[in-house]
Amino acid sequence: MRQALPFLLSLDLFNDFQQQELLSLLETNSEIKIYERNQIIYIQNEKAYSMDIILEGEVIVQRIDEKGNILSIIILGKGDMLGGNLIFSHKNEYPMTIISQTHTRILRLKKNLVLELCQKKKEFLEKFLETLSDKALVLTDKIHSLAQKTIREKITDFLLYEYRQQNSSVIQLPMTKKELAEKLGVERPSLQRELKKMRLEGLLSYDARTITILASEIL
Repeated sequence: MRQALPFLLSLDLFNDFQQQELLSLLETNSEIKIYERNQIIYIQNEKAYSMDIILEGEVIVQRIDEKGNILSIIILGKGDMLGGNLIFSHKNEYPMTIISQTHTRILRLKKNLVLELCQKKKEFLEKFLETLSDKALVLTDKIHSLAQKTIREKITDFLLYEYRQQNSSVIQLPMTKKELAEKLGVERPSLQRELKKMRLEGLLSYDARTITILASEIL
């Protein structure tokens, strides 16, 4: 726990605490959990009893429907919070599944500890509520965006983002086509059909590991 303190104190949420003060609070009612890649951290409808802080790694939030289709909502990383919006709810169940994308370490703070932190520091309470509000807005915007856009628009958004990141019209895919379909929130056959249409229209070409942008209108 002591090793995690410098990072925690660097976070806006905890930077009003003194090191020894925070350590004494964390020594009880908290624990560090470790997950390897592709491990389920929380499954949809699992109850939330803690607020978690990601100390290392990345996790992905996914919605899985009754047919087994996967919609990837958002990726969270170092310093992000899980479960803070649920632990004080009457319906404290995760509405989506959370899976580790990489080796991940998570600090788990039990509900009564979060309540104690809120009571001890007004600044913590204010920042905690601010973080919850900001996350709610981000998730709402993300879900609205995924629901409203066509498959082609989702592909174009992805290519534009990767073009800016990689500074190249030949996009090296950082994932498989199956993972890309999940990220875009579409079924894999639908993604393949749209990619084929875009290739026939001369907008792009692709193989197993790359997509090459051929038309300037995508950019």
